[in-house]
Amino acid sequence: MSLWLRHGEFHLNDNIVEGIIIFMNEKEIKVMIENAMPGSIVKVEGDGTHFQAIVVTSEFEGKGLLEQHQMVYKALGEAIKDRIHALSLKTYTPDQWKRVTGRGNS
Repeated sequence: MSLWLRHGEFHLNDNIVEGIIIFMNEKEIKVMIENAMPGSIVKVEGDGTHFQAIVVTSEFEGKGLLEQHQMVYKALGEAIKDRIHALSLKTYTPDQWKRVTGRGNS
């Protein structure tokens, strides 16, 4: 697994801290979401700090967009605050995904 490191100054609870930030990679984000949402389809792209993710799961059924995104943020835990600079999400139920892609689970 590759890690992205940046040495220097960063802010933590309004305090400047000297240290190393370990950035995430696409695979790590994908696994965290899949573990929290078994049976989901997860696709992640990014450059080490900015990521785009597509998440498809039946757990989104009956939930609004905000609640779906909160579920993904919860799956990523503290990493969403500390190790991911930006995350663009597209969330779908399986039926929505079929309509968007014109196909099934892929």
